[in-house]
Amino acid sequence: MFNNFFIEKLLLPIADFFSGTTFIKDLDYWRNVVGKMDADELHELQKQRLKALLLHSTQTIPFYQKQNIHLTDNPFEDVKQFPIMYKSLMKENLHELLIYDKTKMVSEKSSGSSGIQGEVFMTLNENRNYQAAQTSLWEWSGYKLGKPFLQTGITPNRGVVKSVKDFLFNTHYVNAYNLNNEQIIKDLQIAKSKGCAYFGGYASSLNVYAETALQAGIIHLNFKGVISWGDKLFEHYKKNIAKAFGNPVITELYGTTEGFVISATCKYGNYHQLTPQTYVELLDKNGNEVKPGEIGYVVVTRLDAVSFPLIRYYLGDLAIKANEAEKCNCGRAFPMLEKIIGRDTDIVHTPSGRALIVHFFTGIFEHFDEIKQFRVIQKVKTEIEIEFIPSATFKSSALERVTNKIYERAKEAFPVRFSEVSIIPSTASGKPQIIQNLIAEKLV
Repeated sequence: MFNNFFIEKLLLPIADFFSGTTFIKDLDYWRNVVGKMDADELHELQKQRLKALLLHSTQTIPFYQKQNIHLTDNPFEDVKQFPIMYKSLMKENLHELLIYDKTKMVSEKSSGSSGIQGEVFMTLNENRNYQAAQTSLWEWSGYKLGKPFLQTGITPNRGVVKSVKDFLFNTHYVNAYNLNNEQIIKDLQIAKSKGCAYFGGYASSLNVYAETALQAGIIHLNFKGVISWGDKLFEHYKKNIAKAFGNPVITELYGTTEGFVISATCKYGNYHQLTPQTYVELLDKNGNEVKPGEIGYVVVTRLDAVSFPLIRYYLGDLAIKANEAEKCNCGRAFPMLEKIIGRDTDIVHTPSGRALIVHFFTGIFEHFDEIKQFRVIQKVKTEIEIEFIPSATFKSSALERVTNKIYERAKEAFPVRFSEVSIIPSTASGKPQIIQNLIAEKLV
């Protein structure tokens, strides 16, 4: 395990040299953007990047060449001529959106928490730039590469490369699939013994760790910073985390695995948009920009990737537009989102009390092409029901394999009932609700 100086000045530059990437250079760039640019500089940078992306797309990408788009000198108006890119539209037109050899590109898939998985492609350097932008926002919590870090995740089988990376970066990686009290307490004790000052992972899993720590009476386990991603960090999650872990700086990231680094919260809890990386539109049901204080559908354009342009990508999330004149006491010049509206994604429990988060199920179903879409429902404590829409390749044997995988990862067998349906209703945001716990306790 090495310190930050060794990692940034020696290890990563060597890795960049041999892989032909520019992670450290990109990280320094994003640190400069985050820490030194004023509002006018940020606006101009976003404008020029958006302008260049739209020009590139209309000149070189077959899908956009067919859209009969006429560009002007105002990219913020020009972008409205582009169609909203739904995942289904992207899949249908992949051959006209991806003009490079995808075997030489990095494939990134969304978690599938909406029930429908998206896949995008980017060059290795575009992927590293995305990671660098994320890392620069992690640092809002005080974190630096190499500092002892406890991380929950959905890749329990780390393999050689990821295990080595965890060792070098001083990361204690724990499984977010199987959240039971005994394992959580053990993980927290290990984190304490290793001196982990930072804790990161999916919001719902962080909350389960905090709740367990409070119930078990674990004290003197203080983190300097907690970094949340993947799902919505609700206010009661924040309260639990603050109470359980010594009131750390909580940084909530809002982005996607498709390459968008949309925003992060500062110590005051405000959502700052990383405007040089992503252009955000908040639209009403008719496709018009909402007014400050109003809820809109989140549509995003990535500005630093041209190999597979993601223009007006529909996330299915809802957010509230902030007043542009509003400033944050943290001093950062980024424009803000007033609030990100997310589903309170319920956690289902096994009969023994194990908590299974949404990513437990998406991590299983992403490997079953026989099932097009699914929803997990819990009506009683002793079992779960899974509604599913079969794909064209569906075979009934898939259900038994899904059940066995659930038992394997939950380390517990319990009744799982399947119901074939033709439609799974959506929430107000347009996303299918992946988990519906009808007996879950709610905050009053």
